Amino acid sequence: MAKEIQGYVKLQIRGGAANPSPPVGPALGSKGLNIMEFCKQFNARTQEKQGQLLPVVITVYKDKSFDFVIKTPPAAILLMEQLKLKKGSAEPNRAKVGSVSWDQIKDIAQLKMQDLNAFKLESAMRMVAGTARSMGIRVKGTAPWAN
Repeated sequence: MAKEIQGYVKLQIRGGAANPSPPVGPALGSKGLNIMEFCKQFNARTQEKQGQLLPVVITVYKDKSFDFVIKTPPAAILLMEQLKLKKGSAEPNRAKVGSVSWDQIKDIAQLKMQDLNAFKLESAMRMVAGTARSMGIRVKGTAPWAN
């Protein structure tokens, strides 16, 4: 028989760096979960992604057990890593902070494909390009499907 779900907790935690301090401790403690058990499991599963900001969705069951799914880093984080930026533009329509090519956008879209709400790579690329534009990052060249 399947366990009955009590709720979900969504967090963003650096890979390999989960600890009981905020935001992890209070979020899981309020649901009655074993915080140290989550931290150990999360850190073990994210050893190879050390330091990357990773979204995680924790499923909380009625018997106070849990499962969690680790998602790919947000597109904005991947774009900033690609361009070695600290943050996006404060005025994205006026001040541009960098530029990316469609090949770079394709690489990020392929990485994020499993977590995006898209069936085709072209749709995923459009989503990543939109994120880039909203951060003040210029997309160089013409879109591959516009030729």
